[in-house]
Amino acid sequence: MTSTPGTAPGGQSRLRRRAGTAAVAALLLAGIPVGAAVSADAGTPKTATGPQGQKLTVSANTGLDPAGQKVRVQGEGYGLTTGIYVALCKDNGDNRVPSPCLGGADMSGGSKTSQWIVPPGDPYEGDLAQAFGPGGTFDVEIEIAQKGDGLDCAEVACSVVTRADHRAAGDRTQDVRIPVAFAGQDPGDGGGEGVDVPAGTISYKSAAEFTTAGKPLDLLLHPDSKKLYVGADNLPDTADVDERGLHVLNPETGTSESWISQAPGSTGALRPSAAARIAGPLPGDGVVYNYPLRGVGSAKSGDEAASGVWLAGPTITDIAPGTTPDTVLVAQGATLSEIERATGTATRTLTLPGGTQFAADTERGALWYSDFAAGKMHRVDLTSFTVSGSFDLPGGPGGMAGFTETDPATGAVWVGVDRSVLVFDAAGTLVKTLVGKDLARDAAFDTASGRAYVVRQDGGDLSDPANDNNGTLTVYGTEDFAVAAKDLSLPGNHSQAGAASLAVEPGGTTVFVTSPAEGKITKLVRQVSPLVTRAPADLTAEEGEEVALTAEAEGAPEPTVRWQVSTDGAQTWKDVEGATESALTFTARTAQDGYRYRAEFRNDVGTTRTAAVTLTVTAATGGDTGGDVGGDTGGNGDASNGVGSTGGDGATGGDGGTQTSGGSTNGGSDSTGGSGSTGTSGGSSGTVGGSGSTVGGGVAGGTGTAATSGGGSLAATGATVMSVTLAAAGLVGAGVLVHRRARRRTEGAL
Repeated sequence: MTSTPGTAPGGQSRLRRRAGTAAVAALLLAGIPVGAAVSADAGTPKTATGPQGQKLTVSANTGLDPAGQKVRVQGEGYGLTTGIYVALCKDNGDNRVPSPCLGGADMSGGSKTSQWIVPPGDPYEGDLAQAFGPGGTFDVEIEIAQKGDGLDCAEVACSVVTRADHRAAGDRTQDVRIPVAFAGQDPGDGGGEGVDVPAGTISYKSAAEFTTAGKPLDLLLHPDSKKLYVGADNLPDTADVDERGLHVLNPETGTSESWISQAPGSTGALRPSAAARIAGPLPGDGVVYNYPLRGVGSAKSGDEAASGVWLAGPTITDIAPGTTPDTVLVAQGATLSEIERATGTATRTLTLPGGTQFAADTERGALWYSDFAAGKMHRVDLTSFTVSGSFDLPGGPGGMAGFTETDPATGAVWVGVDRSVLVFDAAGTLVKTLVGKDLARDAAFDTASGRAYVVRQDGGDLSDPANDNNGTLTVYGTEDFAVAAKDLSLPGNHSQAGAASLAVEPGGTTVFVTSPAEGKITKLVRQVSPLVTRAPADLTAEEGEEVALTAEAEGAPEPTVRWQVSTDGAQTWKDVEGATESALTFTARTAQDGYRYRAEFRNDVGTTRTAAVTLTVTAATGGDTGGDVGGDTGGNGDASNGVGSTGGDGATGGDGGTQTSGGSTNGGSDSTGGSGSTGTSGGSSGTVGGSGSTVGGGVAGGTGTAATSGGGSLAATGATVMSVTLAAAGLVGAGVLVHRRARRRTEGAL
């Protein structure tokens, strides 16, 4: 048989390889229900290698039931001189004790959440612990859940681990870790190991200082126009300019876009007026605000002066949007009124026992009125305009007034008193007290992220040891009230010249904080330490295969990455030269068997590393199952010339083994000693091997043997179709990217 024009010698073998691969794929899919995805599900075992060559396997590590489930944990190669615990623990990274653990360490023998394994003959063997089997093996079950005993795997990275028992607490050689993820979590991430700060740590830093709005008293970032409105008074330090009024700033640069300096006074004539308190936004652009002493005004960017009304009675102490678009709620001491903005006419009035400020929750029909002097808070029903409840403000009468604000998402009421923030639920029950080192002066809420921002000011009296002239920005979750960002010091922000205020951009990426004493607004931007969103997985490859490890992380600023390798079981690490992309691709070599790899992400906030993964490299095999590694097994002789064609080097994964037989029944020349079988007439598989083995990639000059198969079929490799199917499934399930080597060669990663 002659070669088809344009077809390289051995092309028929490659066609059969493709057919064999298709058959494997068909068999692989045959066992999967229609519509099912091929993935690493909760039933996929996971294995990790320890610093002394220990092998740890867990029956499932992803998609676990948060409420709890049993997993099987097996080990081998553990030393027979040290006892270990097997448990689900917080993963604190390399050379750090995995702790705390679900259920704690089992020293009673009755725990289902951990197991104690000891050397044979150990005094604790029996009821308390079980002994290692031959070769340092064990096979146990433990029950794991997402949360319990002070551990919450939704908040921190967790792993099924082995670690030395309490008699060798400082021994890290027994630490072997397999990261786990419960249902709803991304498998294999866990955020990574934070080196200097925990992965995903949120913090804020100063990005700019705006000094274009006099002495800032209040802030509002308009939801529609995105302009920054600043209510301001005159700053004594700038006597040549009267800066009172409503300033409109570009929030990116702080440049002034407009300044409304005048508003109607008691006679209706315009006069310079400060803007003391901003009530809320107008549709599209503009705000409603209070100007001293009893003015209610409105203005937008570009207005030459505010329009407004002057109220009778005491000084206005607080203001908020009313129950209709044309009204506002106004506090004049203990008197609460709802007035028409256009005329100043009060439509409803209520006098309380005392108080100065309030927070309106019009969505829930409630208003919360704080009387700091008496240590009381009153709830007003906005429908009936009557008092529907009164509550104590802990700390007693006389606490320093801070703020009263409602969380629009939950209806909770946050009240700043002295250095504390008192959180009441929508029914008026005190649910949390948040104590800080500075005076709580204002709060703002970001419903997009579910966080509350509190600006605290220093008392400013340096004779008090508690004061240092520096304020603080604190951030809390609105559901669990946990600290949601690192506290940020606000140098020079003290209360001697007025209360600070703040505004938050939706999503919390930017926060604006006023400092009346310094006459400035500080723009703060959010930073996030790297958080791993995609982590590499252990992989197995044959000598000569190209493999790829992939890792990704998010953070602000965007983190950079570098890959690191350890050749001594994660005891020491070094950078892989030039490996600064999300994917690390290289050609596997047997010398790299057991090497461990990790990705390290960095930004201005911190450094985060992925869990180390292990590369297992096996010797190249003949045949086709390794993806063209080992070359063709035998092949068809070429009858046109009587001599078999020579394929690539099977030992290094070329396209084919050496075909030694000719097309005649006598076999032609077999002096080349390559692997393959003697071809018969017409190129079919013969029965007598030439020099070399029956498998592609054999050593030249060996003794010929009977061929087990011809033409490079799967059976010729000695592997069954099912074993190939399982191998393929294992690679897919582990998320390993293995490429055919083809003819291109690359160097291994160290």
